[in-house]
Amino acid sequence: MTGALIDLDAAALLAAATEAQRESRLADVRGLEVLSAWAGLHSSDPTEGPDGHVARRTGNVLRQVGGDGTPGVQDFCLGEIAWARGASATSTQNALADVLDLEHRLPLTWAVCRRGECEVWVARKVARMSRHLARDRVGLVDRAVSRMIASEGAGRVLAVAEAKVIEADTELHEERREAERRRRYVGLGRTDEYGLRTLIARLEAGGAAAVDAVVHRVAEIIAPRHPEAHPDELRAIAFGWLARPAELFALLLEHTEDGAAADAEPAPMAGAAESDGEPEPDEPSARAMSRTLAFPADLLEALRSLDLRPLAPKAVLHVHLHEAALHAKDGVVRVEGLGPVTLTQLAELLRRHDLKVQPVKDLSGRVRYTAYEHPESLRDQVHLVNVGDYWPFATSTSRSVDLDHPTPYDHGDEGRDPPPDQTGSHNSGPLGRRHHRWKTHAGFRSRQCGEGRYVWLSPSGLSFLVDHTGTHPIHPEEARMIFEAPPGVDIYVA
Repeated sequence: MTGALIDLDAAALLAAATEAQRESRLADVRGLEVLSAWAGLHSSDPTEGPDGHVARRTGNVLRQVGGDGTPGVQDFCLGEIAWARGASATSTQNALADVLDLEHRLPLTWAVCRRGECEVWVARKVARMSRHLARDRVGLVDRAVSRMIASEGAGRVLAVAEAKVIEADTELHEERREAERRRRYVGLGRTDEYGLRTLIARLEAGGAAAVDAVVHRVAEIIAPRHPEAHPDELRAIAFGWLARPAELFALLLEHTEDGAAADAEPAPMAGAAESDGEPEPDEPSARAMSRTLAFPADLLEALRSLDLRPLAPKAVLHVHLHEAALHAKDGVVRVEGLGPVTLTQLAELLRRHDLKVQPVKDLSGRVRYTAYEHPESLRDQVHLVNVGDYWPFATSTSRSVDLDHPTPYDHGDEGRDPPPDQTGSHNSGPLGRRHHRWKTHAGFRSRQCGEGRYVWLSPSGLSFLVDHTGTHPIHPEEARMIFEAPPGVDIYVA
C-alpha cells in the first residue's frame, strides 16, 4: 500500500475506489481501441495489388471476425498484435471481434463504455450474444442495453439483452432453437486445482433417463460403502462406475436379486413414450433396472463366473513428475489431460487397473534423422521437452499439433541433395496449424537455440525468447545475434 493511500480518510478512499474503477474501465476501452486501429491498418484486401491486379499473398485472406456490417481484417495481422498484447491469437481475435461489433453495430453502448460509465466485459458479452443478428436488427438490442448498462447490475443487463436478442428476430431465434435441439454432445470442463472435473452431456430425453436409471441403481448399491457421502456425492461416485463397464456389469449382476425384491411392480423402461408430458426427473429407477437385469438363473450364474478383466478399457496415461515428488509427503505430479494432482489422487486414479509401465524416455540426448518427416519417437520427445505449442504466449498443451522445423528445411534443388541432419531434436518445435501457417507464410521467423528454447522475430521487429520458463520479450539486437550465430552455436545472453 502506498503512503498516499494510508493518509486518506474513509471518504477519500471511497472516492479513490470510484476513480480507480473508472480508470480501469477506460484502460479496457483503450486496449480495444488499439485493436480497432490495428484492424484499420490491415483492412485492405491482401489479394489485390495497388493497380487492381491480383497479388495474392499465400494464405492471407480478408476475414470478417465480427458480425454483419463489420469490416474485414487480414488474417496474417492477428499474430503480431497478439504478441504485442502478450495474449494468445484466439483471445486477441475474440477481443477484436467484440470491439468491431461495438463500434459498428452497438454504437450507443460503445459510447457509454468510452465514458468509463460501465463494465466493458458486460458490453463485450452483449456483442457476442447479438453477433448472429443482421445489422438492421441489432439496433433494438443496442438501444435497450445502452439505457441501462451504466445503472443496473450485470445480471439484469444481460437478462434484458437476451430478451431483446430474441425480440429482434423471433423467426431466426426459432430456427436457432430448432438447430440446438439437434445438437447432442458430451463435453468435459477443465480440471480444477482439486482434481475435479465437470462433465456435461446433452442427449435425447430417453437416453438421459436411461443413464439416470443406471446411476440411481448403482448409487443404491454402493451406498453402504460410503456412509458419509451425501446423495449428490453418492450419485457422482456412481456415475464414475460408467467408465468401468466390466466392474459395473459385475456389480449389477451381484445385486440383481436385491433390485428385484425391492420392487415387485413392473415399470415402464426408460425412454418409453410418456402419456402426459416430460418424465419425472426423480422417478425411482430400481424397478426399471430389475426388469432390465432379469436374467435366467443359470445364465446369471455363468456370467458371474466369467473373468471380466479383459473387458476393462485400455488407455495411455502420461504422468510427469520430478524425483523430489516421490520423496515428499504427498508430492504433486502432472497428468496430461487432467492437470496437476497429488500422488494420493494418482493412486486413486490408477486403483483397480492393470498397469503396464513404459520405460522413461531419456530426453538429454539429441536425436537426428535424415528425412523431412518427424518420426513418432522424435515427435514424442519434442512434446515432452516443450509440453505444447512453442508460439509465443500459446496456450495449447495438446499433442495434436504440427511439428515444425524452426530453421526451414532445405529440400535441395536440381543436382543438389538436401543437407544432412536437418530434422531432429535440435531443429523441431510443435506448432498449432494456424501458428504454423503464419510462421511459414506471414513473415514470422524462429530459430531453435537450445533444448526447448526458441527465439522469434515478427515482421515489424518484435522479438521474444520462448523456453521452459515461458515467453520473454528480448531486445531485437539480442534476437538477431541469436539468429545469426553459426549453425550448432546456441547463444545465451546474460
